[in-house]
Amino acid sequence: MAAAIELRSDYGADDLRRLARASRDARQTRRLLALAAIYDGGSRTGAARIGGVTLQIVRDWVLRFNAEGPSGLVDRKAPGKTPLLQAEHRAALGAAVEAGPKPYLDGVVRWRLVDLVQWLWERFGLSVSRQTLGRELRAMGYAKLSARPRHYAQDPEAADQFKKAFPDSISAIQCGLPAGTPIEIWFQDEARIGQKNKITRRWARRGTRPRAPHDQRTQWAYIFGAICPEAGKGAGLVMPYCDTPAMQAHLHEISAAVAPGAHAILILDQAGWHFSSRLVVPDNITLLPLPPRSPELNPVENVWQFLRDNWLSNRVFRGYDDIVAHCCDAWNELMDQPWRIRSIGLRTWAHGF
Repeated sequence: MAAAIELRSDYGADDLRRLARASRDARQTRRLLALAAIYDGGSRTGAARIGGVTLQIVRDWVLRFNAEGPSGLVDRKAPGKTPLLQAEHRAALGAAVEAGPKPYLDGVVRWRLVDLVQWLWERFGLSVSRQTLGRELRAMGYAKLSARPRHYAQDPEAADQFKKAFPDSISAIQCGLPAGTPIEIWFQDEARIGQKNKITRRWARRGTRPRAPHDQRTQWAYIFGAICPEAGKGAGLVMPYCDTPAMQAHLHEISAAVAPGAHAILILDQAGWHFSSRLVVPDNITLLPLPPRSPELNPVENVWQFLRDNWLSNRVFRGYDDIVAHCCDAWNELMDQPWRIRSIGLRTWAHGF
């Protein structure tokens, strides 16, 4: 028979009963009262009867109480199974996900769960199921997201330099204008909308493969669009061709949308028809070119995505006139939502200085 264990001497029966009255944990309260009976000189059997447990469990309570005090009598969550992935594994996994696979080495151009399972086995000798790995990645803050396109030859420093120098560029343009002239920041771009359009994601029951109409014909039209995010307005045209005459017409449309007495700084990419020598730029507009191959600096790219996802995809157009009609309807629908233009178009580097 095991020898009796003395209770710690810095508590007494009254102390434990006072703690029991203040406790909000019913199990801790019962354990405190059982140990209080022992402090009063009661037997371990009597304490076990108060707690509704065996003598061995009372012994365990005494050990926990002696080691940790009253907090040791509170139930703790069971530690559970030791996780397969330790901190070093998670750190290496996160670095691999961030860097992406090397096609010549890993044999894939994007990570799938099955590829990462194989990577963990080859790197650490860990055998992890896809389901477990998926839970781990979500717990680490990762999810499957659509990638933004980036030109392979893009100069990453050029975009940063453009944003840093943007306030100075605006100041230089303002110096050539009459004092007090209001400035409007505009962005411009074009999008081709055709019969062979994209299919978007849609809600459907798990395990099914939803269907959507997809045309294979090849008629199209171009939306010339420009937005002034701060004012929540824009100017657009739907044209059959993407060339200098179409750009000229769009500049006149933008010029008419600029507030009276204000001057528009129109930010756009370096397409040939944007800076053609045959182009006549209106007096209330100054063109400011973006760095080469930097579409992510132009929020009109996000406008096109919004129009396609909400109004222009999953359609079968009857012909050119039908394409034009739907493009006009989609653009006008957006123009009726100035808060949406602000939400899509405002950029800290362009409007926050």
